[in-house]
Amino acid sequence: MHISGRGIKVNGKELIARRIARELKDGFYVNLGIGLPTAIAAYVPAGIEVILQAENGMLGIGPPPAEDREDPDLVNAGKQPVTALPGSSFFGTEVSFAMIRGGHMNMSILGAMQVSCRGDLANWMIPGKMVKGMGGAMDLVAGAAHVIVAMEHNAKDGSFKIVEECSLPLTGKRVVHDIVTELGWFHVSAEGLVVKEIAEGVTKEEVKQRTGCPVHFSPDLRPMLPFQDDAVAFSEMV
Repeated sequence: MHISGRGIKVNGKELIARRIARELKDGFYVNLGIGLPTAIAAYVPAGIEVILQAENGMLGIGPPPAEDREDPDLVNAGKQPVTALPGSSFFGTEVSFAMIRGGHMNMSILGAMQVSCRGDLANWMIPGKMVKGMGGAMDLVAGAAHVIVAMEHNAKDGSFKIVEECSLPLTGKRVVHDIVTELGWFHVSAEGLVVKEIAEGVTKEEVKQRTGCPVHFSPDLRPMLPFQDDAVAFSEMV
């Protein structure tokens, strides 16, 4: 799947990362989970300062380094190479989790294996498969002011990842506020899952068929666009 913007084509994962990055505000403290969410660091809007935190003990993560500038000692929680911005700090995990559990994160952005229409999240293990530990996801969803799930809409076998009830062990109950996939932006509301934005070339029928629970479409449904300039241009047309 490729989306056009500014004459540039982006794939589904890049669309997700670019769109979520536009939600970051000046002064936000944000934790990016392992996997797709880490790509958001490369798309932080110009002119704002966002302080990215990694639970392995770093505050002030910059964009990914060039391959010839990677430092094996400078990595995020997913062991991916990162850069350090001026003013970055390093500390033990006990301090890192004190920040998270103390409610100091404006936003946590995580991947998921399943999310329910009520905002239940399952993203830490599949029964029967070996895991190295549960990680910090439980703390991240409990301590952040706003939780966004960034993920591909369906599993590799085509099965639903957005479901009525999670069948996998839960990370947290009713903790997710928004889900962003290559199909659109889904808001978890008291009335159920509301599609606020839909990706270019995606139909309402496709969204319904590929989602494992009922969805409602916002009366103000808008296109999900990868670039801020495109969003401004669209808003001027309507």
